[in-house]
Amino acid sequence: MDQLNVKIYADGAKLEDMIAAYKSGFVSGFTTNPSLMKKAGVADYVAFAKKVVEKIPDLPLSFEVFADDFETMEKEAEKIHTFGKNVYIKIPITNTKGESSIPLIEKLQDKGYSLNVTAILTIKQVEETVAALNPDVDNIVSVFAGRIADTGRDPIPYMKQSVDICRTKKGANLLWASSRELFNVYEADRLGVDIITCTPEIISKLKKVGKPLEQVSLDTVKGFNTDIQTLGYTILTDQEASESVSK
Repeated sequence: MDQLNVKIYADGAKLEDMIAAYKSGFVSGFTTNPSLMKKAGVADYVAFAKKVVEKIPDLPLSFEVFADDFETMEKEAEKIHTFGKNVYIKIPITNTKGESSIPLIEKLQDKGYSLNVTAILTIKQVEETVAALNPDVDNIVSVFAGRIADTGRDPIPYMKQSVDICRTKKGANLLWASSRELFNVYEADRLGVDIITCTPEIISKLKKVGKPLEQVSLDTVKGFNTDIQTLGYTILTDQEASESVSK
């Protein structure tokens, strides 16, 4: 883990998980989104965001706009910007009509706001986003590698090309979003990706990095055995078992 250059951001919206990840020392920032907030049962967006900033005041935090029209998105971005100096405003690359968010991104960049442009899946979207960014502002370009893989496509070529594009603009930090497994961290690092988001489940696996495979094998068998004891199932009848022992 000490040899990795990629920064690990925790992805989620459960405050207790976020605080635990913060204290673990494994993570360098946090991202949230509306779907994760829905899953976590967040009832008050603004109250939740302000609580997170209070508990995690010194690492990057990304909070997403909720509106689907760009005029309201801009107003929401203005408010999110006030939450804290470590806050990035998440702007989806398009709205639900497929209309590009680039004009809004350019307006917010002119104001000096740090953005996390999200839901990016194509190279064209990466190119347009990076072209719109202000080199004097720190920003995040979130490419959903996991969702690319979900379509049966290899995400590696997409991420490799995205690395090259982001390197043309100062302050453009490429983020590998929607990671599916721990090994994605090492794939992202190998490609030179700046950041990768990880779920609490993946972050918990970081403690196993470097563990001997023989020990993992033994732990796996022990886990099976524990579940077997809990199930209380039997394959052999008592008579068959006694006959087996007598032989």
